[in-house]
Amino acid sequence: MPGCFKKTLFALASVISFVSFLLIVVAMETPKWMAGKTLCKTGADLVNATDPELVKFIGEIYYGLFRGGKIRQCGLGGRRSKFTIFPHMVKKLNTGLHVMIIMFLCVAIFFSLVSFGFCILNVIKVPYRAIKGPAGVCLWNFLAGGFIVLAVTSFMAAVKLHHLTERIANFRENVFQFIILEEQFENCFWLCVASATAHAVNLLLIAISGIHFPIIKTKTEEANVTAEDIMY
Repeated sequence: MPGCFKKTLFALASVISFVSFLLIVVAMETPKWMAGKTLCKTGADLVNATDPELVKFIGEIYYGLFRGGKIRQCGLGGRRSKFTIFPHMVKKLNTGLHVMIIMFLCVAIFFSLVSFGFCILNVIKVPYRAIKGPAGVCLWNFLAGGFIVLAVTSFMAAVKLHHLTERIANFRENVFQFIILEEQFENCFWLCVASATAHAVNLLLIAISGIHFPIIKTKTEEANVTAEDIMY
């Protein structure tokens, strides 16, 4: 049976792994990865809008991995609409990169659950095989965190290098052209960052569990036996 200290650390690591799993699932499901403001350039150019009038042409957009929404402002009031990435819009984006992001997160979910299971195993007993012990837990956490980092990095590349927000804003816009004024990463993106951080914390906990702390022994006082004691 593992010691109480190791049990506590592995129990904490199992909780963190499960929380990481939940964070990734919520992040994938919620359409709040990116938000920004759009300018209807075509409408503003038609009326030669100046700075005070540009407010009528500034809209909003937000999206996640599977769906999103936007408010189109082209001088006639805001029009709200929602959209889905699959199956049509993804063809206009960098399809391979977008699918890779989803695949990376799915693999990270799998390894998070594997890490959770192995942590529970190490709480219950000391495994005979090293791959089922702390070494295995470290491996699964490293892989889970690594795939999350790949997903986050790929999403940043899609946004900054492949102009993902602008492509989504101009999808099926035959008349008006939209440009992006500003964009920022939203909660779901940071949930993935927090999930990767959680696996890094797990690696630290497993490293601490392998430290052998010295056992402090109290010195017993030596009994002074005299000749008189022997007589009695």
